[in-house]
Amino acid sequence: MPLSIAPLNVAVEVKRISADEKVVKHLNELGITAGARITVLSSDGGNVILLVKEGRLCLDRGLASRITVAIAA
Repeated sequence: MPLSIAPLNVAVEVKRISADEKVVKHLNELGITAGARITVLSSDGGNVILLVKEGRLCLDRGLASRITVAIAA
């Protein structure tokens, strides 16, 4: 499922990022990589607020929809 519609406050695992190489590299530097566990804290309006490791991050809904995730086991 796209990250933009992931359930709130549930750990999800990143499966794939469908974006330009430059964007993927930047997300990797921020801790959003394939296999990483992240949690969606809020998805109101045009932004998605994530908990990545121990920090919060805000992505726009367009970019969040390019990140495929699955509920973590």
